[in-house]
Amino acid sequence: MSENNPFKVFVVHAFGEHPDYMKVFEYLESRPNFYYENCSRPDIKMGSGESMQEELRRQIEPAEIVILPVTLFAINPVLVTFEVDVAKSMKKPVLAIKSFGETIAVKKSLLDKADDIVEWNNRSITEAIKQLARNDASGQWEVIEFTLD
Repeated sequence: MSENNPFKVFVVHAFGEHPDYMKVFEYLESRPNFYYENCSRPDIKMGSGESMQEELRRQIEPAEIVILPVTLFAINPVLVTFEVDVAKSMKKPVLAIKSFGETIAVKKSLLDKADDIVEWNNRSITEAIKQLARNDASGQWEVIEFTLD
């Protein structure tokens, strides 16, 4: 992975910038040498129905991976389920991120569609993205240098 070949990510949204949607990008940006391109556009104002669904398909199509902060399920369960179903139909891996303290009830059927489920941890999230999007498990171990006194 390099700056010239960033991961293309789509983060599930309900056409609004939910705090957990924004938090995903904070976590991604906190990892050194992790480059991504955001394919999701929650800022686009949409009506409803088929035009909204077509816009979501257009946003998901170029992504390598779909990231689902599960707290968004409570905001709009129908739309979130649709986004995950579209991702699966396009054979995109889905990475679910648990809610803090697992306080949000999410349908088991939705979680079963996730290829991996991780906690809110920047390393866990980026390693899962690498593994699911490009089958790259090379960065699982970090070297920590120290000196003995």
